[in-house]
Amino acid sequence: MSDKQAVLEAVSQMPDTVSFDQIHDEVALLKSLREGLADSEAGRVISHEEVKKRFASWPSN
Repeated sequence: MSDKQAVLEAVSQMPDTVSFDQIHDEVALLKSLREGLADSEAGRVISHEEVKKRFASWPSN
């Protein structure tokens, strides 16, 4: 499905009272999901264990 088709489908399922901000948020979410899937398919990911290690090294307040 093309980006345009995905946006049109998402917007068409929203109520008629939806605001521009809500539409914008939905489009931003779709964009982020597509980017995440592309990163995953390209192997640009790290393991859950690596994430835990990185978070453990962050300072806590």
